[in-house]
Amino acid sequence: MNNRRHKIKGPVPQGPKKFKWNGIWLYILLLGGLFLPQLLGKQVTEITWQQFQKDILSRNAVARLEVVNNETVNVYLKPSFANDKQFKDVFKSTWGTNEGPHYAFSIGSSDSFDRQLNDAEKTVPANDRIPVTYIRKSNWLINVISWIIPFALLFLAWTYLMRRAGGGMTGGGTSIFNFGKSTATLVEKSKSEVTFDDVAGLEEAQIEVREIVDFLKNPDTFTKLGAKIPKGVILVGPPGTGKTLLAKAVAGEAQVPFFSISGSEFVEMFVGVGASRVRDLFRQAKEKAPCIIFIDEIDAIGRSRGKGAFLSGGNDERESTLNQLLTEMDGFGTNSGVIVLAASNRADMLDPALLRPGRFDRHIYLELPNMHEREAIFKVHMRPLVTDDSIDTRFLAAQTPGFSGADIANICNEAALFAARKKENKIGKQDFMDAIDRVVAGLEKKSKIITPEEKQRIAFHEAGHAVVSWLLKNVDPLVKVSIIPRGKSLGAAWYLPEEKQLRTESTFHEHLCATLGGRAAEQVVFGEVSSGALDDLEKVTNEAYMMVTYFGFNKKIGNTSYYDSTGQRDMSLQKPYSEETGRLIDEEVRKLINGAYEQAKEILVQHRSLLDQLAKALQTKEVIYKEDLEEILGKRETGRHKEPVPEKHPA
Repeated sequence: MNNRRHKIKGPVPQGPKKFKWNGIWLYILLLGGLFLPQLLGKQVTEITWQQFQKDILSRNAVARLEVVNNETVNVYLKPSFANDKQFKDVFKSTWGTNEGPHYAFSIGSSDSFDRQLNDAEKTVPANDRIPVTYIRKSNWLINVISWIIPFALLFLAWTYLMRRAGGGMTGGGTSIFNFGKSTATLVEKSKSEVTFDDVAGLEEAQIEVREIVDFLKNPDTFTKLGAKIPKGVILVGPPGTGKTLLAKAVAGEAQVPFFSISGSEFVEMFVGVGASRVRDLFRQAKEKAPCIIFIDEIDAIGRSRGKGAFLSGGNDERESTLNQLLTEMDGFGTNSGVIVLAASNRADMLDPALLRPGRFDRHIYLELPNMHEREAIFKVHMRPLVTDDSIDTRFLAAQTPGFSGADIANICNEAALFAARKKENKIGKQDFMDAIDRVVAGLEKKSKIITPEEKQRIAFHEAGHAVVSWLLKNVDPLVKVSIIPRGKSLGAAWYLPEEKQLRTESTFHEHLCATLGGRAAEQVVFGEVSSGALDDLEKVTNEAYMMVTYFGFNKKIGNTSYYDSTGQRDMSLQKPYSEETGRLIDEEVRKLINGAYEQAKEILVQHRSLLDQLAKALQTKEVIYKEDLEEILGKRETGRHKEPVPEKHPA
């Protein structure tokens, strides 16, 4: 026989020890066997005083009586009555022979019991009377349990709170001592399924991020020339531009451990937890280096220290967390092999010490995608969709300038929902157009009740927008006008603005006129205005203030801008200009808006016939398109506008 020995090299890896219940159940059974009789006591037959006097005392079967706590009387029978037919059952017991008590009854007080017993034994000689003893008893086990239960409940409640505070942590389970551990989610190698192929429209950002991935895969290519990889990269951009998606792609491409955590997860209800979690996160990251730490919404802990602390709710706990993060990223100790990737919508709120080179060396700014990038994004989100041959991604991209990647993903999903509602087998072009209208203006509300008078006013309101914008050269071309209620609006006009980086003063001014065209039409036709232009007035007021205070389009204010790109004055109570300048700004804004309003009225008065024809067509068809507009208003020579977007002016 050959004896084979299997040698195990190194310690056997063991997972986290699980709590075993087998031993606990054994202890519970043992304790139950010991204390169950104490808890249950002996089973005694309950009777009344009348039954005791009639059936037991009259037969002289009582050996002795025992008064317990002046509340209960235990009756012990004479052994000679053990075989008596009436008392035979009470002498039997589960535990053996029942030596008593055999019966028990309640009394009001010991004095009344003594009187009743004396009255019942008047004829009995003194030597033959039943002996009575008075005792006091207490169940010690019940007393102990009554003391233990409150403390046990407090302990369980405390344990539950601690588990909730430290639950789901990477560094050590749910123990009450682990709420200072990091809550980051660890993505191991080859676990992330998102790659750069799933990210479209971020070519420039991908180039910068790919260098980090290449360094992690082939560090010798960079280190042999003396280059150092950036310690930190921060992604900045509007919501929905793909910051988190790009981070997921980095995790899938780098094939290194990837820690993901949100900025709000560092700060808890306990003081010092945030700094402790930062230390624990970087400790774990150093153990798995090279690796990447992704902190989403880093502005939750990275806000500037000491700026508007009273107004913004700043506290020492958040600042201590930020200080610990600064130390870990670039402090006295070394932090090689750990790259911090962060994302934020408000980079202007972050502390300058956090953004300096050596911590976040690279700032990658993500912007809304242009037409070619939107086309690529549409192709990515349409991969899982079942579409027909009528879909043109370039046309869809031309219809959605100003849309983010998240907006395009929402449009694709809405198009699929529209097709599913119609029980179609494939998603068509009209489904995507309906989805764009749904995202821009909301779902049609066919059930909303509108009187004929209101419908007429809405038609003239939207016709006013259409006529003014059609006759002004610098206003974006109009493609559709509707008086069907959508969302909160009763009517809407869809424009196709060109993607421009610069806008002139005349363009701003004509846009004000077109926005006020609906209100001006109501004044021209009905002699009074309604509340339907609320959205128009809000847009006009904001745009007019931007012209005066930001872009320096006003002669009296001059070439002065009060715009703060850093955002440091957001929490300030004091305006950056004097009261006199503020009054001048308000006055110039009113003049600017009133001038645009009068110009819109003048255009509508001169072309009143076109206004009436267009309003009548709207009341008849409810929705008119570019072809109908050209038939009524004539062909509009623009030639400059190439990329459209649905933009509405609700009534």
